[in-house]
Amino acid sequence: MNIDLHDNVCKEELFKQLFDEHSPDLYKFLYYKYGSENNPNDLVQEAFLKLWDNCKKVKPAKARSFLFTVANNLMLNELSKKKTRINYSKEDHKTHSEESPEYVYRENEYMEQLQKALEELTEEQRVTFLMNRVEGKKHQEIADMLGISRKAVEKRIYTALRILREKVEGL
Repeated sequence: MNIDLHDNVCKEELFKQLFDEHSPDLYKFLYYKYGSENNPNDLVQEAFLKLWDNCKKVKPAKARSFLFTVANNLMLNELSKKKTRINYSKEDHKTHSEESPEYVYRENEYMEQLQKALEELTEEQRVTFLMNRVEGKKHQEIADMLGISRKAVEKRIYTALRILREKVEGL
């Protein structure tokens, strides 16, 4: 590489030459050191962006060192973020509750009653009811999906609601 050591890295031709020369080695360095799952391509691009942002401060002779240092630091930052996310996801985030123990007990009891009542519905009623109330589908959408009339969908939903009201307190 024939570079005048007094040149500025901000010159487009010089920057392109640096990119062409160092990007494959930088990619291999990141790939072999940290693996493909850590997006070495993205970090190579980001390192060159940092070089461009700091082009007036970096001499061409120091560009390779700058790129490898920046890329390595970017990778270490990414790994640190991943580690933090993993540790955070492993933590038990519900260590305490604002609700009283009685409220939690009643809620669990209610959910058990609801689950048992749902299991006692016919399959057609349960499917139709859950598509409407859980998935938020409209009566006509359900009718089209199940190949039945809209009136049949309405009848299944209202029958399911009646049965659930009878079997679950406070519904």
